[in-house]
Amino acid sequence: MIAACRDGETATVRRGALGKQDLPREKLNRKGAGALTDTELLQAVIGSGGKDNDFRQIAKNLNAAIQKIGAEKLTIGDVKAIKGIGDAKATVVFAALEYWRRKFTKQTRPIIDSPEKAAEQLNFIRNKKQEYVVMLTLDGARRLIGTHTISVGTLTASLVHPREVFAPAMEDRAASIIIAHNHPSGSLDVSGKDREVSRRIREAGELLGIQLDDHIVIAGDGFVSAL
Repeated sequence: MIAACRDGETATVRRGALGKQDLPREKLNRKGAGALTDTELLQAVIGSGGKDNDFRQIAKNLNAAIQKIGAEKLTIGDVKAIKGIGDAKATVVFAALEYWRRKFTKQTRPIIDSPEKAAEQLNFIRNKKQEYVVMLTLDGARRLIGTHTISVGTLTASLVHPREVFAPAMEDRAASIIIAHNHPSGSLDVSGKDREVSRRIREAGELLGIQLDDHIVIAGDGFVSAL
């Protein structure tokens, strides 16, 4: 056995099992990134393992986690859960993954960074005869994750319980949410009841680490914020 030191960590490699030219970083320099398998690319990012943690096995386990959970839903906690990946290496891996997700994947999900863009996603409740309470879940880059109907009927604090709002938000691993409801009457007046719902959801979100970005009232051809 030989111990190869990389980035201040010790990687254990069997002599003759992996020549220097076959190591992922050296292979990438010689042949380009296209010559590496998915697991080898992850090995190049990881760089090294540690005591009792071969970097090749770490990369295989990371690749398996990405395949199982999905690159879009993978969290830094999922990365840290892999044996052999500590806080420092998890930060490097996840930062690289997040940059790739933001810059190089084709975004089919809209970015909701204004009330106007949120209202565009809510047109389906505009002409409903009953009051619908819906929620948009967003990721850290404010991309739309999902749209959820929370309740149908008269808006009350009991119907819009934080539990009913945040259960799907947590399942989506949302960083923030926008809630909305329609006024079948066509009035855009924001009531005290509307503001009370906003307050309860905002306070519950602060405890859970999920921000309430807005509470939008939809009526007629317009909309208004109830925050």
